[in-house]
Amino acid sequence: MRKVLFLFGILEDTDVQWLGSIGKLVQLESGNIVIREGEPAAFVYLVIDGSCSVIVGGKRKVAELMPGEVVGEMSFVDSRPPSASVQASTRTLLLAIPRDLLQQRIESDAPFAARFYRALAVFLATRLRASVAQLGYGSPDASHAEPDEIDPDALERLSTAGLRFDDLQRRLRGHA
Repeated sequence: MRKVLFLFGILEDTDVQWLGSIGKLVQLESGNIVIREGEPAAFVYLVIDGSCSVIVGGKRKVAELMPGEVVGEMSFVDSRPPSASVQASTRTLLLAIPRDLLQQRIESDAPFAARFYRALAVFLATRLRASVAQLGYGSPDASHAEPDEIDPDALERLSTAGLRFDDLQRRLRGHA
């Protein structure tokens, strides 16, 4: 499942449109650095096309980020310098969202702030669960739900999220 669906399933259409309007498109070639470990980042990024590698300690690749995934969200949440570098693995199109504008919106619009932080919390929890499962701890699905059972509300959010991201991609590709 694309992780973007968590983010775009919780945000509203107007939230996604706002992010698209304040963000700046950045085209990177393979090997270009998006975020450098230990150096403050002025942007939170959304991967629109392509992919990025997450690298710890300058050499160990720990993750691959695909379209729709968020980059720099942990530093945005806790205001600490990034704990990893992020590098374009392929030709990559990113939406760079200025931290200061995002923070201003969060401070002035409580409903947006609640949706945005909820979306990040679900996104980060899913990433953490996947990491824990990769390390071999706990059960892969702690909810113990039937494997083929999908919550109808979750299914509707996933469908809406996919449509929102596809629309954002389409609009941004037209400006690239």
